[in-house]
Amino acid sequence: MSTVSPTPAGQQPTDTGTRTTWSRFREWAEKDNIEDYSLRYAPKSFRRWSPMACSVTALGGIAYLADYSIGASIAVSHGAASAIVAILVAAVTIFLTGIPIAYYAAKYNLDMDLLTRGAGFGYFGSTLTSLIYASFCFIFFALEGAIMAQAMHLAFDMPLPVGYLIGSLIIIPLVLYGMSALAKFQVWTQPLWLILFAAPLVMIAIADPSGFDGFLSWAGDGGSERVTAVAVGAGAGVALSLIAQIGEQVDYLRFMPEKSETPPLRWWAAVLAAGPGWVILGAAKQICGAFLAFYIAGEVGFTRATEPIEQFLGSYSTMIHNPTVALAIATVMVLLSQIKINVTNAYSGSLSWSNFFSRVLHVHPGRVVWLALHIAIALTLMLANMFTVLNTILGFYSNVAIAWIGAIVADLVINKGILKISPPYIEFKRAYLYPINPVGFVSMLVASSVSIVAYFGAFGAFLQAWSPYLALAIALVLTPLIAVLTGGKYYLARPNPLREEIEKEPLWAGQTLLDVVDGKRYELPDMVHDCPFHGGPISSLTCTLTKNCHEQCQSASYENAVDADGLGLRKAQSVV
Repeated sequence: MSTVSPTPAGQQPTDTGTRTTWSRFREWAEKDNIEDYSLRYAPKSFRRWSPMACSVTALGGIAYLADYSIGASIAVSHGAASAIVAILVAAVTIFLTGIPIAYYAAKYNLDMDLLTRGAGFGYFGSTLTSLIYASFCFIFFALEGAIMAQAMHLAFDMPLPVGYLIGSLIIIPLVLYGMSALAKFQVWTQPLWLILFAAPLVMIAIADPSGFDGFLSWAGDGGSERVTAVAVGAGAGVALSLIAQIGEQVDYLRFMPEKSETPPLRWWAAVLAAGPGWVILGAAKQICGAFLAFYIAGEVGFTRATEPIEQFLGSYSTMIHNPTVALAIATVMVLLSQIKINVTNAYSGSLSWSNFFSRVLHVHPGRVVWLALHIAIALTLMLANMFTVLNTILGFYSNVAIAWIGAIVADLVINKGILKISPPYIEFKRAYLYPINPVGFVSMLVASSVSIVAYFGAFGAFLQAWSPYLALAIALVLTPLIAVLTGGKYYLARPNPLREEIEKEPLWAGQTLLDVVDGKRYELPDMVHDCPFHGGPISSLTCTLTKNCHEQCQSASYENAVDADGLGLRKAQSVV
């Protein structure tokens, strides 16, 4: 099937260069090892990785050094004691909200966007969340790229704008081939990274054990030696900006093997470690960043103490007395860490943009096109020097991100698990969904709007500091409330008997059905069993890229959909 809008009948393309370019994009979009199922369910036939391989690959992206900057910034602003409490409070929140998201994504092999569609937002309702997620990816790509440029500036005297450009461009070839290349890269580089990660604290403990004295009472730059509620709330709000990181973990977890065919202990261990488990290492890095800022602030000042390259250089220098060697090792650590995370930021961003533009424009030139767009936006942020307003950007963003995550979690845990109002499975295909489901969409809008108003001080200093938790509380209450008030009406536009049958018998999932439009076979979870517009089974990709068919799909009567149950399953049995 063509993945770009065709030339109108009778009209020939006049620009040979443009035609060649779009042909190349089309070829890339049709290659599974490049496209990585950016708009679709990850089929069983493609999921060749073990639970451990998926877990290690997902955790490879946690090498990023923004945690060091975040922890340092919180400690400098509010004091070390409040920073540690704030980091731990945020980590517990992120871990608990990440469990249901990781579970459903790994079980149904869906990325964050497809999961959001079926978890209370609807087909077009999740378009807004695609932008929220894409924003997370390019904000942190820019942040990590800025840290990389700082290291190149210190080591090679390279101008920062040049470092921004180089740090952005070197990511492209690594991301081009998706999970196939990223799995190898993350696994091969992980041992070296772990050694360099542990080295700073080990070196200080051996060479300067008294360097830890006074850390817990450090007030930073205008903070407090004591733990205060306002400081903890403000610090937790900055750390909570990382709550959307679960989306990047899910982008790898969707390649997990079938739950029904994997030993439960291995499957759950991988899901918990690679899903919410990322925040354990993340919180440890934030606390390390806070300590290293304390350790070097007297030498380099508060501003430079928040830069990871300065933190590692200062700690390595305690045992490595040759400045050139210490700088070389610190530079290797920073560059390796930033490449490991920015391949993930770029990969996840390309998936999110693919989903956004496919719904808005009904075209899909391929993930590579949106990868270029994503990196261009991040590079613009770097050139605008967003690093200097880090706390403000992350504090504001966390209000929106946690409202989105809170609405999803409430739907998965309360509406599906407790109230049984939401369907037990995740339905992501356009043909079965309403454009907007108010359950998640309205809850997120209300929660984020109220919390942003609080963030700007409308409700006093306490709620200003704790505004992300206000967003979380509102989302957790409104999501089940709206589901009850609407009676779950807006989850499914029409039943999907094929999906219901797969729920009863998971072995159906690996079987295939023929798409009547493009003539290709797709596994059953990826299929619309009986499309009223096309007159037969179609894939979710065909459904997404077809214009003006949604009304006809939704107008198909409930009786017809139920009557199609047996027919749809007989078709499936006849072609597998």
